[in-house]
Amino acid sequence: MKVVFQGVGILALFAACMILTRGQEQNVSAEENEKTVLRHVVLFKFKDDATKEQISKVVEEFGKLPEKISEIQDYEWGTNNSPEGHDKGHTHCFLVSFKSEADRDAYLPHPAHQEFVKILLPILDDVTVVDYWATN
Repeated sequence: MKVVFQGVGILALFAACMILTRGQEQNVSAEENEKTVLRHVVLFKFKDDATKEQISKVVEEFGKLPEKISEIQDYEWGTNNSPEGHDKGHTHCFLVSFKSEADRDAYLPHPAHQEFVKILLPILDDVTVVDYWATN
């Protein structure tokens, strides 16, 4: 690409450089960009007969996974409080962050994760999982 800058001020030159650079940044993969993180969003809908104690146990055990699985970069959770009514019965949201897809892929079959799933499954009615690359 040939770009000619004749008779332009420094601000115009800077703006043109920013536009050209932005186009190049879009070609950088998410893993190559240091400001990205892979988010693993998990939404649970529990069975109607699940007790508060069983649900608390699930929350507690999920919260222990960052101590057991080194690939987990960050973890948080909360309960739904949206007034919109689009939760489809999902009450609990868990956000697990990874530095790479390889880290996420190591987490999924990890023995500690599989043990957690065994605790979860008897009271789980539905789950939704979405993974996405986020830029900080």
